[in-house]
Amino acid sequence: MSRFKLSRRIQALPPYLFAELDRKKQEVRSRGMDIIDLGVGDPDRPTPKFIVDRMKREAAVPANHQYPSYEGLPEFRAAAAKWYGERFGVSLDPADEVVALIGSKEGIAHFPLAFVNPGDVVLVPDPGYPVYHIATMFSGGKSHFMPLKRENGFLPQLDRIPSRVLAKAKILFINYPNNPTSAVADRSFYRKVLAFAEEHDLIVAHDVAYTEIYFDGVKPMSILELPGAKKRCIEFHSLSKTYNMTGWRIGFAVGNPELVGGLGKVKTNVDSGVFQAIQCSGIAALESGEEAADAIRKTYQERRDVLLPGLRSLGLDPVTPKATFYVWIPVPGGYTSASFCEHLLTKAGIVTTPGNGFGASGEGYIRMALTKEKGRIREAIERIRKIGF
Repeated sequence: MSRFKLSRRIQALPPYLFAELDRKKQEVRSRGMDIIDLGVGDPDRPTPKFIVDRMKREAAVPANHQYPSYEGLPEFRAAAAKWYGERFGVSLDPADEVVALIGSKEGIAHFPLAFVNPGDVVLVPDPGYPVYHIATMFSGGKSHFMPLKRENGFLPQLDRIPSRVLAKAKILFINYPNNPTSAVADRSFYRKVLAFAEEHDLIVAHDVAYTEIYFDGVKPMSILELPGAKKRCIEFHSLSKTYNMTGWRIGFAVGNPELVGGLGKVKTNVDSGVFQAIQCSGIAALESGEEAADAIRKTYQERRDVLLPGLRSLGLDPVTPKATFYVWIPVPGGYTSASFCEHLLTKAGIVTTPGNGFGASGEGYIRMALTKEKGRIREAIERIRKIGF
């Protein structure tokens, strides 16, 4: 037996969804087929020029070449707090209610390590961003999956969680606007979440990476807008989608100071913070007003308004997204999530994401991302029409 056998926690991991997609894409590409990639949610347009220009200047500043502070530059945390106040009307103390992240994924992945003991239960949306479950596993916790169904607006039915599960539950993960379903939650849902969390003494960890990719002028809200929410809530935000900065790895977590501080304690032991030049560029983004974000939203709305009627013309029944840059689509009869994705990829060169990669309740759906120009989206529709299903 090899001395280098992987740990049980690594052996228990499901194959990382997007790594498997990359492998299949390469197989099809090697056959010479032109690929239209609507799979991974990675913006196809560059970061706005004013942010890049700020990065060029800051990268030349010698002081930025040293170790950054673990919790983030005071100026970056102040900019994040100011942005939250302007966007959501939420007052935050930059000193202890904001922490900089190496992207929101990093913060989400580290958060359970601060609060979950072996055997504790974490309530995880299904389908959901895979990191919620993986982070729970790494912390020694156990995931209890909450099904998100179309008939319930893709909101978890909290009253159906068994009492024996709630007795051991520590964290409730929610994510609205939602990846992959594109659902948006309203104030009444958040009130239910807060009452439920209070009753069962839960931490609410809200992934809000997509609040700024909204459509038809209707802005999603923050749970921290509700009175008393800061008592037990933390939110994870990101500049990745809002400003086309996925590769920059910059985000922040805000909320209850004990929760933010607990995450900060993990980070001081496992990473060395965000490159200061990137934080300064993030300040430029957060202080820029709405012009850049408006342009990005307009692009995705135009693409959405091409893709949705195209899919319906094929006889499919996509969920109309009110936010995010994803479209959640039930597969046609006779297909599973995986087999329909494979059909589209091998026959038409179109990459999509199988819904079951986000959890068992995602079976029967695929996800398309609005990360290609309108012409390519139209071409994808015509390819599907040609191959049929």
